Amino acid sequence: MKTEYEIKAMWDSEAGVWVASSEEVPGLCTEAETLEILIEKLKTIVPELLQANSVVFPPHPLSFHIVSERTEMVEV
Repeated sequence: MKTEYEIKAMWDSEAGVWVASSEEVPGLCTEAETLEILIEKLKTIVPELLQANSVVFPPHPLSFHIVSERTEMVEV
């Protein structure tokens, strides 16, 4: 059984939020104003989604790896 899940966090500059999704966590799509707040939300949401989709059953330790990307433009 998998114990580490990859989550992608992308900065949405128009909305001003980080958006998280994952091919490994069915149904994951959430957002937050900061990466730190997003991580705290993921600590609750990821286990709930994995249990709801019968991927893991408690007690089962798991971790998630966040791959983040943010692009900024600067006038020169």
